[in-house]
Amino acid sequence: MRNRHHCILALSLALAGCAVDPVPNEQLRLSEQALVQARAVGATEQVAEMRLAEQQLARAQKNMAEQDYKRARVLAEQAELDARLAESRVLTAKSQAQLVELQARITRLRKQLGDLQ
Repeated sequence: MRNRHHCILALSLALAGCAVDPVPNEQLRLSEQALVQARAVGATEQVAEMRLAEQQLARAQKNMAEQDYKRARVLAEQAELDARLAESRVLTAKSQAQLVELQARITRLRKQLGDLQ
């Protein structure tokens, strides 16, 4: 009886190892959406992460065509994360530029107020 359970367990594990990875359609959609969002805030190929995200998405699509779904999923996930990082870098740079502008305005106002006294 015990050997039978071991055989069933071994067979189950072997079959699980042979399972086919599901088609990562949703992950590809999320990755494409992340690229669109990054472009919308101004991320271009000049941002290294954006260039990498576009390359990874292209490779993921190639792997999809070859039915290598596991590799396609991994590449699509990496593309999504890199696109989000590119978006984040662009937004951070824009915020920093706005901060510098605000600090310059404050300095000008302080100088004007000092000149009035």
